[in-house]
Order: sequence, then C-alpha cells, then structure tokens
Amino acid sequence: MKAVVKLYDAKTIATFVWPDSETARLAKGYWLPMMHSGSSAAFVDNVETQLLLLSVDDVVLPVTVNSQAYENSYVCSFYSHYITYAKDELTTLQFPLLERLLALLIAGVGRLLKGTKINRAVIVNNWMLSTNLYPALSIPQLDAITEHLRAVFPSHAIAFRSINTVTEAAIGQSLQSLGYQMVGSRQVYLFDPQSPELDEARSRRKKRYLHQDRRLFATQGYEVIDAKDLQPVDLPRLIELYNALYLHKYSFNNPQFNLSCLALMSRRDSLHPPFLTLKALRQAGKIDAIVGFYTLNGVMTTPLLGYDTRLPKNTGLYRMLTACLIEASEQQNLLINQSSGAASFKWRRGFTGHIEYTAVFHRHLSFYRRLGWWLLAGLVDWVAIPLMKKYKL
Repeated sequence: MKAVVKLYDAKTIATFVWPDSETARLAKGYWLPMMHSGSSAAFVDNVETQLLLLSVDDVVLPVTVNSQAYENSYVCSFYSHYITYAKDELTTLQFPLLERLLALLIAGVGRLLKGTKINRAVIVNNWMLSTNLYPALSIPQLDAITEHLRAVFPSHAIAFRSINTVTEAAIGQSLQSLGYQMVGSRQVYLFDPQSPELDEARSRRKKRYLHQDRRLFATQGYEVIDAKDLQPVDLPRLIELYNALYLHKYSFNNPQFNLSCLALMSRRDSLHPPFLTLKALRQAGKIDAIVGFYTLNGVMTTPLLGYDTRLPKNTGLYRMLTACLIEASEQQNLLINQSSGAASFKWRRGFTGHIEYTAVFHRHLSFYRRLGWWLLAGLVDWVAIPLMKKYKL
C-alpha cells in the first residue's frame, strides 16, 4: 500500500487528527506551539523559517522551509553550517598557515554557494536542534515524502539532516537508493551502554574514568536536581549557562534558544510530557550546570547543555554532566548521540566517532543549482572529513 503524505501549516494544522505515536507526542508538545505562534524567531532568536508539519502514515515530522536567510543558525541554513560555522572552527586547528589557506577556500566556496541558492531547501524532520533523532522510516514512506515535497516545492532541494552511519544507517541507505546525495556535515560521538565494540583495554579505561567522574559529586559538593526542582525563575540562569558554552565559547551560529523556547521544552502538564528531560548541578542553592536531553527510537541526544565556564576546569562540571547522561543511558538502555566536539574526552569514556551526513535530493533542480551541492560534497569528502578525523572536530 502506498504511503499517504500530508503537509500542514499554521492555518490548516487544526484539521490534523493526531495519531498515537512517539513522534506525534513530541511534536504536539513542542512543534505545535511554535507553529501556532507564527514565528520561529519567537523561540530561537537566530532562526527565521517557515514551520510545517508532515505526516506519513502514523509518523509525524517537523519540516522547515527556507529560500535565503543566510544569517540563520546552521540548523536551518546550509550556508551557515558549511561556511559561517566552518570559519568559526578554523582556530581549533592551531595551524595559522592552514587556517589562512582554508579561510580563502571557504570564502570562495561561500560566494558560489550563495550563487547556487544553497539555502533554498526544505528540511525534513528538522526540530531546529543540533541533532535530529529519527523514527523508523521505510523506503516507500521516504519515497512518498520526496515526491510530495518535490511537487509542493519544485524549486527547493529536499534534505534530511543528522544522518549518521550507525543509528540512521538504514535511513541513509534508503535515501541513497532514492537518489539522495550524502554530504558530510560533522563527526559525532555515540555511546552504547552495552559497548559491544570496545576491546578489553578500552573497557577498563572507560570504567576507570567514569568512576572518577562519579566521585566528583561528593568531592565537589554538587547535587543533581531535575525538572521538578526547577522553578520559572531558574530559566534565565539555564539560558546563561547554555550561552556561555555554546555561543560564547563555540559559535553564535549555534541555535540561540530564548526563555520562551526553554519554557516550552521543559513544560510539563497533564496533557504534554516535557520535550526535554532536565538535569542540573546545584551547589549551595546555585545552579552551575545544566543538561537537557530528548529521546526517540532508543536514542537520546542533548540539545541543551551548558555550565559556568568561569569556574576552574578542575571543578569537573562537564565530567559530572556526562556522568548523568551515561547513568540515564545505562538505566534506560538508550544509545547516546552527544553531537560533536571534546573528542578525546568522549573517547576515554567509551564514545566512538562517526561521520554524520546531510542527505540531499536535488535531481529536479537545474544543473547550476545542482552544481553547488556537487562541489560542496566533493570538498567535504576530500578536505573537511579528513580534517575532522585528524583534528577530532
């Protein structure tokens, strides 16, 4: 039987009959209020995009649509992801000559990508987060989604972000069979609580580091609190901690969540479970670190993470947050996708690195429009991915 695809906007969403599925529950509590607001920027300061909802059988997926918006966060802007964010990360190479050469290359590629309208794209299953988790999707469902969006948006590329080679391996293979091009995006780090791929030496090392991390709670005097212990007056502090890490330390191209967004993510009432499970570290009544994760299809990921970067490194706030995540992973038997960065730290604790891709369908576009994607994919394969692996970006 052919998969049935329907697309809804803010005006038609009231007619949608919500199924009882994992994706529907997430979308109803988190995505639907954003659609009703009429503006993504009301929740994420540096994202301006059209918000849609797509249903295929009983699976519900958020969809974003853009044409330009080159200043958007990378979660909705391929230009920001591959050009603006790439420039921000050059200093991590600590190789000035290489940084200057790559800056020139990136600037030239950026001009070409703007010319080929790289941001004219529909992104499927885009929750406007650093990592999008996926439900199971069959080839007929993915084919139906592609054909429907191709008909509705004939001048847009169709894309699926956050396709890694482990948890989304089957979806990635299915998309390739339908004619999608796989464009590398970053290296992400996964933790399997069963750790079947770890040899005996790495397994012993992992246990030693995790034991040391867990001891920090007693030596540093921090208590772990969750959402029931947090009050609305705590939200500005949580935003401050996220901003200190993801914006001020890393890049302002990361999504800039505001108070409305955090209130929505953490909302809990009789009708809507919270989108994020929150864990915070508190000492003497002051919150110094926060992590928020959501789960889908047996995987958890952390779109909200931050700590007081002014405190000494040996306080171990990031180590304690990671210990909280691993504990939740082991208790619920969930695989962790902890995005990119801090490669050596994660490797010592049993994480493994895997290249993540964006799957792009552009066969219906003009040769010139497709040229930008071909060039980008080639440069990522030949330049970016080797650098990601060598410098553990």
